[in-house]
Amino acid sequence: MDEQAKNALSKVPQVTLVFWIIKILATTLGETGGDAVTMSWLGETTVNATGWGYLLGTAIFGAVFAIAVFWQIKAEKFHSLLYWFTIVATTTVGTTLADYLTRSVGIGYTGGSAILLACVIASLTIWRYSTGSISIGTVNTRQIEIYYWVTIMFSQTLGTALGDWVVDEAGLGYLGSAAIFGAILLLVAVLHFWTNISKPILFWIAFITTRPLGAVVGDFLDKPIEKGGLELSRYAASAVLLATIVALIFIFKQKPAEEAH
Repeated sequence: MDEQAKNALSKVPQVTLVFWIIKILATTLGETGGDAVTMSWLGETTVNATGWGYLLGTAIFGAVFAIAVFWQIKAEKFHSLLYWFTIVATTTVGTTLADYLTRSVGIGYTGGSAILLACVIASLTIWRYSTGSISIGTVNTRQIEIYYWVTIMFSQTLGTALGDWVVDEAGLGYLGSAAIFGAILLLVAVLHFWTNISKPILFWIAFITTRPLGAVVGDFLDKPIEKGGLELSRYAASAVLLATIVALIFIFKQKPAEEAH
């Protein structure tokens, strides 16, 4: 990598408490928003289901994701709204894609989670050996941005499948699953502040974990009461989450990330 690229500012935000709050809200929005389209609008969980809802929803959100990533990579510097719009796009397409693979294709939560985890690990490994670092502070070239967004796409899809696996297969329910993933995030925070473990590795563990946390919280908000949810309107929940994210972006000005080792 040349000196100019090394000195360029990252096109992703600094990792602060606000970053993690917005990230969790965005992943929750991805779950409620994705479900609003596939389950409510396209009727995949109703008597009018055609069997194509998850695939069609994936195609819709996949197109939005492709457009968002194109403009994110094309941008010459970090833009908060564009970055978080792209993150939300990955969470929604991740939700619908995971549901399509595990439910429509029939891979199941265990198989889907295993395959997607392998994809995340492979993406990070290739990125590390190709560029020498997986630090978000280095996300300032087109090649690294591609690695970054591919990894995020896999992690967001993994999160939905993993969240469903913990809720349904492990039988922990929505609140129990949220507590498990929250505890993992707390442990990562402890390791970050009180150990010398690689900060980029801890970042990606936390980043990946926020997705199933958001997934189970989103399901808790909109799933039927008899299944342990609150049965709130998916459209209303998504609107409130979106408004909160936008408000936080404007209230708390974010800066580009710095490289961590």
